[in-house]
Amino acid sequence: MKTFLIAILGATVLVLPAGAVAKPDSAEKHAAIKQCKAERGKTKATRSAFKAKYHSFSRCVRQNAAEEHAEKVAAVKNAAKQCKAERSDPDFASTHDGKTFQEFYGTGKHGKNAYGKCVSTKAHEQKAAEDRADAQEVQAFKNAAQECAAERSDAGFAAAHGGKSFEEFYGTNHNKRNAFGKCVSGKSQTYVDPIS
Repeated sequence: MKTFLIAILGATVLVLPAGAVAKPDSAEKHAAIKQCKAERGKTKATRSAFKAKYHSFSRCVRQNAAEEHAEKVAAVKNAAKQCKAERSDPDFASTHDGKTFQEFYGTGKHGKNAYGKCVSTKAHEQKAAEDRADAQEVQAFKNAAQECAAERSDAGFAAAHGGKSFEEFYGTNHNKRNAFGKCVSGKSQTYVDPIS
Protein backbone atom coordinates (compact mmCIF):
# COMPACT_ATOMS: atom_id res chain seq x y z
CA MET A 1 0.00 0.00 0.00
CA LYS A 2 2.83 2.38 0.90
CA THR A 3 4.53 1.73 -2.46
CA PHE A 4 1.24 2.32 -4.26
CA LEU A 5 0.76 5.73 -2.55
CA ILE A 6 4.32 6.74 -3.40
CA ALA A 7 3.73 5.78 -7.04
CA ILE A 8 0.52 7.84 -7.17
CA LEU A 9 2.21 10.82 -5.54
CA GLY A 10 5.07 10.59 -8.04
CA ALA A 11 2.63 10.41 -10.96
CA THR A 12 0.74 13.43 -9.62
CA VAL A 13 3.93 15.49 -9.42
CA LEU A 14 4.76 14.57 -13.01
CA VAL A 15 1.31 15.66 -14.21
CA LEU A 16 1.44 19.09 -12.55
CA PRO A 17 3.04 21.86 -14.62
CA ALA A 18 6.50 22.88 -13.48
CA GLY A 19 5.36 26.39 -12.58
CA ALA A 20 2.68 25.03 -10.24
CA VAL A 21 5.23 23.28 -8.02
CA ALA A 22 8.18 25.66 -8.09
CA LYS A 23 8.20 29.04 -6.38
CA PRO A 24 10.43 32.01 -7.14
CA ASP A 25 13.85 31.74 -5.52
CA SER A 26 15.58 34.49 -3.55
CA ALA A 27 17.40 35.86 -6.62
CA GLU A 28 14.09 36.20 -8.46
CA LYS A 29 12.52 37.90 -5.43
CA HIS A 30 15.44 40.34 -5.18
CA ALA A 31 15.12 41.14 -8.89
CA ALA A 32 11.39 41.73 -8.37
CA ILE A 33 12.04 44.07 -5.44
CA LYS A 34 14.53 46.03 -7.52
CA GLN A 35 12.06 46.29 -10.41
CA CYS A 36 9.22 47.37 -8.10
CA LYS A 37 11.36 50.06 -6.50
CA ALA A 38 12.30 51.35 -9.95
CA GLU A 39 8.70 51.30 -11.13
CA ARG A 40 7.40 53.02 -8.00
CA GLY A 41 9.92 55.80 -8.52
CA LYS A 42 10.26 58.85 -6.33
CA THR A 43 7.79 61.31 -7.82
CA LYS A 44 4.20 61.80 -6.73
CA ALA A 45 3.01 60.85 -10.22
CA THR A 46 4.89 57.53 -10.37
CA ARG A 47 3.88 56.61 -6.82
CA SER A 48 0.24 57.35 -7.59
CA ALA A 49 0.40 55.28 -10.79
CA PHE A 50 2.17 52.46 -8.93
CA LYS A 51 -0.59 52.39 -6.29
CA ALA A 52 -3.27 52.35 -9.00
CA LYS A 53 -1.56 49.44 -10.77
CA TYR A 54 -0.56 47.23 -7.83
CA HIS A 55 -2.34 48.62 -4.72
CA SER A 56 0.67 47.58 -2.59
CA PHE A 57 4.41 47.01 -2.81
CA SER A 58 4.09 43.37 -1.72
CA ARG A 59 1.63 42.67 -4.52
CA CYS A 60 4.10 44.13 -7.02
CA VAL A 61 6.87 41.93 -5.64
CA ARG A 62 4.74 38.77 -5.78
CA GLN A 63 3.62 39.48 -9.33
CA ASN A 64 7.09 40.37 -10.62
CA ALA A 65 8.80 37.50 -8.80
CA ALA A 66 6.40 35.07 -10.46
CA GLU A 67 7.12 36.73 -13.81
CA GLU A 68 10.89 36.50 -13.21
CA HIS A 69 10.53 32.80 -12.42
CA ALA A 70 8.42 32.16 -15.53
CA GLU A 71 10.94 34.03 -17.70
CA LYS A 72 13.80 31.94 -16.30
CA VAL A 73 11.95 28.65 -16.85
CA ALA A 74 11.01 29.66 -20.41
CA ALA A 75 14.58 30.76 -21.15
CA VAL A 76 15.97 27.38 -20.06
CA LYS A 77 13.36 25.45 -22.07
CA ASN A 78 14.01 27.52 -25.21
CA ALA A 79 17.77 27.25 -24.75
CA ALA A 80 17.53 23.46 -24.40
CA LYS A 81 15.57 23.22 -27.66
CA GLN A 82 18.07 25.43 -29.47
CA CYS A 83 21.04 23.47 -28.17
CA LYS A 84 19.49 20.13 -29.11
CA ALA A 85 18.94 21.45 -32.63
CA GLU A 86 22.51 22.77 -32.83
CA ARG A 87 23.96 19.53 -31.46
CA SER A 88 22.17 17.47 -34.12
CA ASP A 89 22.92 19.92 -36.97
CA PRO A 90 25.34 18.24 -39.42
CA ASP A 91 26.47 21.67 -40.67
CA PHE A 92 27.29 23.05 -37.21
CA ALA A 93 31.04 23.18 -37.85
CA SER A 94 30.64 25.15 -41.08
CA THR A 95 28.91 27.99 -39.25
CA HIS A 96 31.11 27.93 -36.12
CA ASP A 97 34.69 28.37 -37.38
CA GLY A 98 35.08 24.67 -38.17
CA LYS A 99 34.50 23.62 -34.57
CA THR A 100 32.23 20.77 -33.55
CA PHE A 101 29.48 21.33 -31.01
CA GLN A 102 31.71 19.88 -28.25
CA GLU A 103 34.67 22.04 -29.28
CA PHE A 104 32.62 25.21 -29.54
CA TYR A 105 30.72 25.00 -26.25
CA GLY A 106 32.65 22.46 -24.17
CA THR A 107 35.42 23.09 -21.75
CA GLY A 108 38.06 20.63 -20.68
CA LYS A 109 39.82 17.99 -22.70
CA HIS A 110 36.85 16.29 -24.33
CA GLY A 111 34.13 18.94 -24.08
CA LYS A 112 31.74 16.59 -22.31
CA ASN A 113 29.94 19.52 -20.71
CA ALA A 114 29.15 21.16 -24.08
CA TYR A 115 25.38 20.70 -23.91
CA GLY A 116 25.14 22.15 -20.39
CA LYS A 117 27.38 25.09 -21.30
CA CYS A 118 25.30 25.72 -24.42
CA VAL A 119 22.03 25.73 -22.47
CA SER A 120 23.48 27.93 -19.74
CA THR A 121 24.90 30.47 -22.21
CA LYS A 122 21.73 30.71 -24.28
CA ALA A 123 19.45 30.84 -21.24
CA HIS A 124 21.46 33.72 -19.77
CA GLU A 125 21.28 35.59 -23.09
CA GLN A 126 17.52 35.10 -23.33
CA LYS A 127 16.95 36.13 -19.71
CA ALA A 128 19.10 39.25 -20.22
CA ALA A 129 16.92 40.18 -23.22
CA GLU A 130 13.80 39.74 -21.06
CA ASP A 131 15.35 41.92 -18.34
CA ARG A 132 16.06 44.67 -20.90
CA ALA A 133 12.43 44.49 -22.04
CA ASP A 134 11.28 44.73 -18.40
CA ALA A 135 13.46 47.83 -17.90
CA GLN A 136 11.88 49.39 -20.99
CA GLU A 137 8.41 48.68 -19.58
CA VAL A 138 9.34 50.30 -16.26
CA GLN A 139 10.59 53.41 -18.04
CA ALA A 140 7.46 53.51 -20.20
CA PHE A 141 5.31 53.28 -17.06
CA LYS A 142 7.17 56.17 -15.44
CA ASN A 143 6.97 58.31 -18.59
CA ALA A 144 3.24 57.63 -18.87
CA ALA A 145 2.71 58.52 -15.20
CA GLN A 146 4.43 61.87 -15.70
CA GLU A 147 2.41 62.61 -18.82
CA CYS A 148 -0.89 61.67 -17.16
CA ALA A 149 -0.06 63.78 -14.11
CA ALA A 150 0.56 66.75 -16.40
CA GLU A 151 -2.75 66.13 -18.22
CA ARG A 152 -4.65 65.77 -14.96
CA SER A 153 -3.39 69.14 -13.72
CA ASP A 154 -3.85 70.91 -17.10
CA ALA A 155 -6.57 73.55 -16.80
CA GLY A 156 -7.25 73.36 -20.54
CA PHE A 157 -7.72 69.58 -20.66
CA ALA A 158 -11.51 69.71 -21.15
CA ALA A 159 -11.24 72.17 -24.03
CA ALA A 160 -8.86 69.83 -25.88
CA HIS A 161 -10.91 66.68 -25.15
CA GLY A 162 -14.45 67.47 -26.26
CA GLY A 163 -15.46 69.19 -23.02
CA LYS A 164 -14.71 66.11 -20.90
CA SER A 165 -12.72 66.37 -17.70
CA PHE A 166 -9.70 64.13 -17.15
CA GLU A 167 -11.84 61.75 -15.07
CA GLU A 168 -14.63 61.64 -17.65
CA PHE A 169 -12.22 61.11 -20.52
CA TYR A 170 -10.17 58.27 -18.99
CA GLY A 171 -12.37 56.85 -16.22
CA THR A 172 -14.30 53.66 -16.87
CA ASN A 173 -15.91 52.72 -13.56
CA HIS A 174 -19.03 54.23 -11.99
CA ASN A 175 -17.22 56.99 -10.07
CA LYS A 176 -14.37 57.48 -12.59
CA ARG A 177 -11.78 56.99 -9.83
CA ASN A 178 -9.74 54.71 -12.08
CA ALA A 179 -9.03 57.54 -14.57
CA PHE A 180 -5.38 58.03 -13.62
CA GLY A 181 -4.60 54.31 -13.72
CA LYS A 182 -6.38 53.89 -17.07
CA CYS A 183 -4.49 56.87 -18.49
CA VAL A 184 -1.14 55.44 -17.37
CA SER A 185 -1.83 51.91 -18.61
CA GLY A 186 -2.98 53.22 -22.00
CA LYS A 187 -0.06 55.59 -22.47
CA SER A 188 2.59 53.16 -21.22
CA GLN A 189 1.77 50.88 -24.18
CA THR A 190 2.72 53.65 -26.62
CA TYR A 191 6.12 54.17 -24.95
CA VAL A 192 7.27 50.54 -25.16
CA ASP A 193 9.50 49.82 -28.14
CA PRO A 194 9.26 46.46 -29.86
CA ILE A 195 11.76 43.97 -28.40
CA SER A 196 14.96 44.32 -30.34
